[in-house]
Amino acid sequence: MRVLAIDPGYGRCGVAVIEKDGGKEKYIYSDCIETLATSPFDERLSTVADEVKRLIEKFKPDALAMERLFFTSNQKTAMQVSEVRGAILHVASSAGVPTFEYTPGQIKSATTGSGRADKKQITQMIHMLLKIEKAIKHDDEYDAIAVGITHLACAR
Repeated sequence: MRVLAIDPGYGRCGVAVIEKDGGKEKYIYSDCIETLATSPFDERLSTVADEVKRLIEKFKPDALAMERLFFTSNQKTAMQVSEVRGAILHVASSAGVPTFEYTPGQIKSATTGSGRADKKQITQMIHMLLKIEKAIKHDDEYDAIAVGITHLACAR
């Protein structure tokens, strides 16, 4: 099973492709889709959606997994992230890729065994679970990898 995992955002959107073959998880790809803060929101939204479409076409995932939105005090940011999520769900649905969502607690628990794990613990566990040979620059990328690990642990 191959999963395209996403930590949704419009400034930076973490993406990862993780695969499970023969009971072993394998890291395939990860990156951040980055947009310019000076660009209009509709262009930023389009950039993220177009890149997700490109990744689906390139990696042909069996599923798309995404972190469920955690509302913060900034309602404008939360609304825009919701719009990004909607665009991603549309792209996946249009490509016939089933989608799954996981809460931050589910992701922490599946990755580290504790729903209260911090970013450092998640990062350390990811490197214990997967062979990643590239330098990862942003937490968004680690978050997407953790979403992928979660989906592979939960999918039957």
